[in-house]
Amino acid sequence: MRLSRRNLLLGGSAALAAARTTSALAFDGPIRDIVEDSDAFRAASAAYVFGYPLVTMELTRRVITNSATVEGTRGPMGTLIKLRSYPDASFRDVTAPNADTLYTTAFLDVGDEPWVVSIPDMKGRYFLLPFLSGWTDVFQVPGSRTTGTGAQTFLVTGPGWSGTVPDGMTQLKSPTSMVWMLGRIYCTGTPEDYAEVHALQDQFKLYPLSAEGKDYMPPPGKVDPSIDMKTPVRDQVNALGTAEYFSLLAELMKRNPPAAADAPALETFKEIGLVPGQAYDAKALDKRWDKRLPSLSFDRIMLHFEDSHGDIQNVNGWGYTTKAGLYGTNYLQRALVTAIGLGANRPQDAVYPTSLKDDHHRHYDGASQYVLRFPAGQLPPVKGFWSLTMYDEAMFFIANPLNRYSMSVRTNPVYEADGSLVIYIQNESPGSAKEANWLPAPKGRFNLMLRLYWPDENNPSIIDGSWVIPAVTKAG
Repeated sequence: MRLSRRNLLLGGSAALAAARTTSALAFDGPIRDIVEDSDAFRAASAAYVFGYPLVTMELTRRVITNSATVEGTRGPMGTLIKLRSYPDASFRDVTAPNADTLYTTAFLDVGDEPWVVSIPDMKGRYFLLPFLSGWTDVFQVPGSRTTGTGAQTFLVTGPGWSGTVPDGMTQLKSPTSMVWMLGRIYCTGTPEDYAEVHALQDQFKLYPLSAEGKDYMPPPGKVDPSIDMKTPVRDQVNALGTAEYFSLLAELMKRNPPAAADAPALETFKEIGLVPGQAYDAKALDKRWDKRLPSLSFDRIMLHFEDSHGDIQNVNGWGYTTKAGLYGTNYLQRALVTAIGLGANRPQDAVYPTSLKDDHHRHYDGASQYVLRFPAGQLPPVKGFWSLTMYDEAMFFIANPLNRYSMSVRTNPVYEADGSLVIYIQNESPGSAKEANWLPAPKGRFNLMLRLYWPDENNPSIIDGSWVIPAVTKAG
């Protein structure tokens, strides 16, 4: 099962299924003697959950930057990666792709010196430029919502940096050396709009502070043949043995320190030899834990979907969270979002409700016809934009006669006489009179994702639950 940062919140049932099929709860042997009355085992499992985001970010960084030049979604460290078009139904690189924004991204190491990020005047176009720490927290989000759309220059600094910020630059303080910039620019997908967005992307600048005032050309990257470029990152992380996992985590924490609020947890982790700033000593580990501790700990992460204590909402068949981007000491939620939604935005920037079943809790199937009705005045309340995207059972786009993968205001749907909006979700055309409101479905199972960018925080709002997503109903 392939999951990416974009298919955050497939609903509780899907996540639970993923957990069960991954390791069947790992109760495959006499583990009671390992777990029962073992404070050390509990501390090790908590440490595994705690470190899951940082380890995942590192393996993601290795895969994305393991390239000599920019090629598609990959490029060397400190190099801008600019996606130029939306994927079509043949695209299989990443699950749950979007057809709303074009990405401009880069991985940075700001531990030795700051990096400069310069963006052009976006001319009122919606965009956001979240910066993620090594622990997956979105520590800054320049963009339409926060800083406006004018030309801006930022200095991204690492932990402990105390230099002088040059005039005209705004400092963005990263708590870790590792930084992932995940910029998104709204685009309608027409040839004319593609050209406009490409021109904006080409005006982005990225360079180390030491290159200020110079003509800077990013050096070519180095390809490491030992890096696994085929196995999904999540599977690579989950395959690490306990000692290997904690050794990597300890090494990463040297340049990506935990937050001050993590001190109580870190005190507990000393019991298993995990101390920030120090190499890991595997002698503190029980050798019987090597495979079972990672498996059991990952199940704890995935089962947080079912017993999330409010971290995950399920409303009218739609599953979503408004607790992403900033996590504090909620380590289980942070690890869960990492596992199935790496790179998630703060809820003020985007919420991604996803639905697998209709209002009668039956899986969607193209053999039936469905309707999603937004009453007059009750469209998704956003200051950015919203879209409803169709995916097949594997979370990929579906070939259809209209080449339409999502519905939104920009697709020019026709409103009912009373002002309501009805979207027809089915395999065959509902007829020419309704085709403007048709979201084509496959013949088999499918899933739906409703993206809300820059949700309105005034009543009604999805963030506080005062706006309720309508259920998708089966026609007839």
